[in-house]
Amino acid sequence: MSYEKVLQAKNFIVGTKQTVKALRNGNVKEVLVASDADPHVTASVVSAAKETNTPVIYVDSMKSLGKACGIEVAASTVAITH
Repeated sequence: MSYEKVLQAKNFIVGTKQTVKALRNGNVKEVLVASDADPHVTASVVSAAKETNTPVIYVDSMKSLGKACGIEVAASTVAITH
């Protein structure tokens, strides 16, 4: 599944605000969005990704996405950077 992409990535950003900022700066290869996250939270990330033609990959669980990032809390979005 896509969680392995985060585990293999050397550089990634966790969180919606930081992800949107990185997308606008052109530093993102792809974005992972948790399907169980609140759409109001992830909408800005998905919109910014579409504007910059960055691939968006949906994963099942915020909890699993956070765990894949090595953090103790759930993560709604993760950006894999260059």
